[in-house]
Amino acid sequence: METNISLRTGTASGTFLSVLPNILSEDIAKTIILAVVGATASFMVSLLLKWLTKSKNK
Repeated sequence: METNISLRTGTASGTFLSVLPNILSEDIAKTIILAVVGATASFMVSLLLKWLTKSKNK
């Protein structure tokens, strides 16, 4: 089955443009803040686990 790039682009653009008016700037800011918090928590947990496994091996 051959997929036309124009069809993909049109579908993606149409979806994006139909969702765009429903997104508020508050939602974008909240999403960015939650992403930063999640990334920081993930990084801290990985450092903690690395430290715990390192101290067990010695």
